[in-house]
Amino acid sequence: MTLRYPQVLLLLCALTALPPAIGAENIKLDTPAGGWRNGAPGGEDENFSQTVNYPASSVNTPQGQANTARITGQIQGAPKGNAPGQLIVNGVSLPLKLDEQGRFDRPFSFPNGSNSVEVRSPDGQQRHRTQFLNTSGGATPAKLRVLLTWDSDGTDLDLHLVTPDGAHIWYGDRAVANGAALDVDVTTGYGPEIFAMPAPIKGQYLVYVNYYGGGYRYQDDGEEGEGGGEQAQQALTTAQVTVITEEGTPNEKMETFVVPMRAVGELTLVKSFSYP
Repeated sequence: MTLRYPQVLLLLCALTALPPAIGAENIKLDTPAGGWRNGAPGGEDENFSQTVNYPASSVNTPQGQANTARITGQIQGAPKGNAPGQLIVNGVSLPLKLDEQGRFDRPFSFPNGSNSVEVRSPDGQQRHRTQFLNTSGGATPAKLRVLLTWDSDGTDLDLHLVTPDGAHIWYGDRAVANGAALDVDVTTGYGPEIFAMPAPIKGQYLVYVNYYGGGYRYQDDGEEGEGGGEQAQQALTTAQVTVITEEGTPNEKMETFVVPMRAVGELTLVKSFSYP
């Protein structure tokens, strides 16, 4: 469908004329901004990559990242502690890691068309939402995307995809010859890790999640002496995998799967599906 000038104006009015959000004055959303925008030319600055070192260091948006591929801002007065905020992008709920001042800066690759971004405080009492119309600036939109998030900080889960031609996309091989790529490898909790493929091959896809490391908590057993005191226990973390096909089109389909991950080294087949 081709939008003519009056239609574009009506759509922009609909995107920007949102009802006030609860407690929105306490949430500052720097990017994305509402309205109509073009993506980075060719999408070069929207491909995230970073050097991964273990033990992991914090991964946020890489230096020099295009604003068209960032979600940044601050939740003022956010409760102190490690509780994440909540980020809802186009209906997909994601944990949002906050620093001590309530700031957040996460990479995200937005599809063409209308996009909605909502940020909520950890207690859910404050929320702020914006909508915008995105054009790719010449980049080919992804027809298949898979998002991985999880519900614990200080942990590293990894997304693995096997495509019908046998290619294996993971943090060790993020971009392969068939055009599939893993945008970013988040190593310190929550995610998201995003797999994207502009021209999916027909056939069966396999989606795996690997519990790479971290996730330890400490518990005092109440005893003194040898073997007493604090002992490490493996914390359960829950993975959420969302598979999106034909995103941003009338044929868009979305499925979300929740999988408990109990032990480091665990590799779980989350979903096997055929495309188209």
